Amino acid sequence: MHTHDISDWGHSHDFATADQADAERRTRWVVGLTLAAMCVELVAGWITGSMALLADGWHMGSHAAALGIAAYAYAFARQRGADRRFTFGTGKVSSLAGYSSALLLAAGALWMLFESLSRLIDPVEIRYEEAMIVATFGLAVNLLSAWLLGHSGHDHHHHGHDHSHEPHHEHDDHAHDHHHGVLADIQDHNLKAAYLHVIADALTSVLALVALAMGLLYGWAFMDPLMGIVGAVLIGRWAWGLARESAQVLLDAGDNGAIEREIRKRIEADADNQVADLHVWRIAPAGRACILSLVTHHPRPVEHYRDLLYGMTGLLHVTVEVNQCRQPACGAALETSPRTA
Repeated sequence: MHTHDISDWGHSHDFATADQADAERRTRWVVGLTLAAMCVELVAGWITGSMALLADGWHMGSHAAALGIAAYAYAFARQRGADRRFTFGTGKVSSLAGYSSALLLAAGALWMLFESLSRLIDPVEIRYEEAMIVATFGLAVNLLSAWLLGHSGHDHHHHGHDHSHEPHHEHDDHAHDHHHGVLADIQDHNLKAAYLHVIADALTSVLALVALAMGLLYGWAFMDPLMGIVGAVLIGRWAWGLARESAQVLLDAGDNGAIEREIRKRIEADADNQVADLHVWRIAPAGRACILSLVTHHPRPVEHYRDLLYGMTGLLHVTVEVNQCRQPACGAALETSPRTA
């Protein structure tokens, strides 16, 4: 029976940062603000009989639903951060929510494109003054929402932590550790998705105001659907970029080249170490996990190799495997087979 205390080798897989807690609060404020604006427009539309106000009110409702996904994702990740069913924690919930929101943005862009093309072919009557009031109100709400979300999570470098293990027990050739260096490498797709939703809506309002002004002053009715097409293309591009970035995280892909080169450099600069196998992938907005397998003629305690990586930005979870090389020409053997040792 094992009676010694191994708590020093365990750690939490909840990699949430103070920035994410702040982003969650601000996202909830934006959802509340959007719902309030929706209610104002629906009530005003019902009292005045304005279809423009009613239509924009329901549009605000769909906007609030999309932002609600972001708020729910933050709450889900926070509440289940310590759930052991999630192997590396709930950090990827942010990317999953971001990907879902990207699909909603793309669907909205397609609807805008279809509706604009339809109105370009078959123009409809526009009540310019009323529509401009609605667009101005919507723009004000979205600018306030963008300000709330845009001021969340900028000071990443203030939340660095060191969770390295102090005891240096030579108990195994494997070690698990997570390093919080300077957390400048934060990629919160959930927050980015929420921000893009409000920016896309603000852009729509700006383009609508320009088109409506042109129509009111010069009678250019075609400007309204034309600006809708421009907005649809821009929003579609944003949606594609967000979907691509978040999908890479969900598929454990991404641009880890610079980090992998730095890891190899640090490990192989020490003694005769050779990196045989290396995997780096993002597991949370704040950073990545790393599995490192090395071969050496002179094995050292695992803590030694862990310390070689100390301070690297955003390495949250590091696993080290040490293999002793039994051959005199380790480098030559590795060229033919990384696992020959």
